[in-house]
Amino acid sequence: MRDPTGIRNPRKRQKMAENRGNIAPPRTANGDHSDPTEDGPLEKRLRYHGNKVTVVLGAQWGDEGKGKVVDMLGTDADVVCRCQGGNNAGHTVVVEGTEYDFHLLPSGIINDKAISVIGNGVVIHLPGLFEEAGKNEAKGLIDWQDRLIISDRAHLVFDFHQAVDGLQELEKGGKSLGTTKKGIGPTYSSKAARSGLRVCDLLADFKVFSDRFKMLVTQYERMFPNLKVDVDKELKRYEDLKERVRPMVKDVVHFLNTQLEGPQKKLLVEGANATMLDIDFGTYPYVTSSNCTVGGVLTGLGIPPRCIGEVYGVAKAYTTRVGDGAFPTELNNELGELLQERGHEFGVTTKRKRRCGWLDLVLLKYADMINGFTAIALTKLDILDVFDELKIGVAYKLDGKKLPNFPANQEMLKQVEVEYCTMPGWKTNTENLRSFHDLPENAQKYVRKIEEVLGVPVRWIGVGAARDSIIKMF
Repeated sequence: MRDPTGIRNPRKRQKMAENRGNIAPPRTANGDHSDPTEDGPLEKRLRYHGNKVTVVLGAQWGDEGKGKVVDMLGTDADVVCRCQGGNNAGHTVVVEGTEYDFHLLPSGIINDKAISVIGNGVVIHLPGLFEEAGKNEAKGLIDWQDRLIISDRAHLVFDFHQAVDGLQELEKGGKSLGTTKKGIGPTYSSKAARSGLRVCDLLADFKVFSDRFKMLVTQYERMFPNLKVDVDKELKRYEDLKERVRPMVKDVVHFLNTQLEGPQKKLLVEGANATMLDIDFGTYPYVTSSNCTVGGVLTGLGIPPRCIGEVYGVAKAYTTRVGDGAFPTELNNELGELLQERGHEFGVTTKRKRRCGWLDLVLLKYADMINGFTAIALTKLDILDVFDELKIGVAYKLDGKKLPNFPANQEMLKQVEVEYCTMPGWKTNTENLRSFHDLPENAQKYVRKIEEVLGVPVRWIGVGAARDSIIKMF
């Protein structure tokens, strides 16, 4: 729903969503409507006013700064959830000068008053989880295991999945997808083929688990003759790991239902990866292996659509991506290098140099069509402080004709010509500013242009790496 200015009104949108359930209650035997104040099970369902989850999603190709936004929103959250992906994701949160890196753990684990949840849609490399926790413990993270819940339905990533990930990339040669080689794709393949192993399998009959593990290894060794797995060693490892993870494992569907239907709680969902890496809607095949869009929240946690509240899209004030694939606004020149240098654009997980380019609003409008953002968190505006002029991609053309939609085909996307809106830079340091009205006029115009084209309000503006380097708009 858009207001007269063309900006989507999040309050009105939320009100409309809440009112969807306000339909007439069922009639009684004499034809009258039952008393709406009598809240039986059916009436409660028809007029759902339970808790809703706030969702934070990447709106570009990842590395947008979702961890910082989740950290900000998670300071007073009761529950913070991961719903998809694995340790191929990487979120960095800076707290009092200490930099925490998270790959499997939700960023909300920093909040010692919140429960962190790893949902069924996540694929988990247990050795990596404990290694990650150990590294963050050394930086000051305490008692994380007491407030972490892991879904019993989540699938397990094994070392041989990671080895296969690398072997598959080698087979592709020059046409590799640039994966993180964390075993995520092969694990989701095992899941789809119904041969994968879940956390609940590990905690049940270990003999059955062992037999299925051996079968899975045999399948992969047949497909990849160079793959060698020490089965006995791996099984011994997992026999030890199962007791370490057991206290954290629960039925997440049931747990979240109690949180949604119970007393007032604040629930937050932290998306991993990003819209343009979504297995269905991203720049396929240069994508990840899960649904990083709002639909993945539902299937990755087992919650119903009516429980979705605000959906915040996180986007940089420019565009980056790691790995291969089409990138219409990429800057293969000194300007791209300047963005890379000022933005410290290296992948948290892969340490690979990120490709950099101008802000692409065609891409962001497409992301909004899929996710229905109620507001945008615009990060790293300060990186643009030194530019004389800036460009924003506002349309794609192919063969001289403006495209009405975002192309699905990679070859077509590589050939598009971007139509830009050129704006003057502000040449002023914005890192210490905390009010929108204190921003240079040209910086304000840059933000307003984004809102105008997207039809979505910008709610937060990031102007630095520190936890408090954020301008709140409303």
